Amino acid sequence: MLLLHPGVIANLLASLIIAVMMLYSAFYGVQILRHWDIESGSELQLVLERKTYLVSTVLSYVFALQLLSLFMYVFTADNLHPLFVGAMCAAGTLNLNAFGYPTLLLKMFNFILAGVWLILNHADNQGYDYPLIKKKYALLAVVAPLILIEALLEFAYFLGLRADVITSCCGSLFSSEQGDGLGSDLAALPPGPMIWFFYGTVFVTLASGLYYYLRGKGGYFYSFASMVFFLTSIVSIISFISLYIYELPTHHCPFCIVMSEYDYIGYLLYIALFIAAVAGVGIATLIPLRGIESLREVIPGLTRKLTMTSLVLFFGFASVVTYRIAASNLIM
Repeated sequence: MLLLHPGVIANLLASLIIAVMMLYSAFYGVQILRHWDIESGSELQLVLERKTYLVSTVLSYVFALQLLSLFMYVFTADNLHPLFVGAMCAAGTLNLNAFGYPTLLLKMFNFILAGVWLILNHADNQGYDYPLIKKKYALLAVVAPLILIEALLEFAYFLGLRADVITSCCGSLFSSEQGDGLGSDLAALPPGPMIWFFYGTVFVTLASGLYYYLRGKGGYFYSFASMVFFLTSIVSIISFISLYIYELPTHHCPFCIVMSEYDYIGYLLYIALFIAAVAGVGIATLIPLRGIESLREVIPGLTRKLTMTSLVLFFGFASVVTYRIAASNLIM
C-alpha cells in the first residue's frame, strides 16, 4: 500500500504534528491577543507570560518543520514516480489527483509566512517588553488556518493516490508546443527575452539590496524587488534555465532538476531562492517597527543581516544559473 511508503508516512506524520501544534498554539494565541496587558500584574497576565515562552518555543520548532516539509513533499513525490504509469518525476506524481498541485502551492506560500513569523519572533525576543507579542500572534491567526487547510489537502492527496491511475508526464505538462495550462503557458515564453528580463531583475535586485545595506535607504523597494526576483526566477526555471541544465531545447520541467541525474541541483537553487525571498520579505516586515523603543537598536542590525543573507543567496542563485548556462552544450 502507498500509505506504508516511508516518505508518505513521514509527510503525513509531519503534517499531523504541525496541525496539532498549530491548534494548540492558536488557542493560547487568541487568549494572548484578547487579554495581554504588559502593565498588569494580574494572575492571568502572569499565566500568559509563562505561556508565551512555551508557545513561542513550540512554534519555532513547528515552523522550522513547516519549512522542511515543502522539500520533503517534493522529494517524496519524486521518489514515488516509478510506481505510477506515465509519471517521469514529481510533476506526474503531483498530477495524479486534484490535490497534488494545490498542496504544493499552499506549502510554498506557507513557507514564506512561516519564515516571516520566525523573523518576527526573533525580533520580539530581543526586546525587553514583548514589543511584538500581539503582532506575531495576529500573524499566527492568519497562518494557522492556512496550515490546517494545507494539512487537509496533503492528507487528501496522499490518501487519494491510486496505483492504477495513468498520469501525465512532465513533457506534456510543461510543453511549449502542446497541452494547455499554466505550465505550458510558462514553457511557451520565449527564452531570449526571458533571459534579458531575468538578468535585468538580477541587476536591479542586487543593486537595490547593496544600496540599502550601505545607505539604509530603499528597504521597501528592495523587499519588493526580492519578491519580483523570486517570481521571475521560478518562471525562468521553466522558461529557459531548465533547458540549459537538461541540454534539451524542449524539456521545461521544474521538477526533474531535483533528481540525481542532475546532481540534485534543483534543491540547491530552490533552497537558496526560498530562503532569500523570506529574508527579503522580512525586511519590509521589520522596517515599520524601528520606532518601538525596545527595538530601536535591534531592528537596524537585523535588517542588515537579512539584507546580506538575501543578497548572498540571490547572488549565489544567479551565479549557479550563469555557470550552468555557460557550461551547457545547448546553444539556443
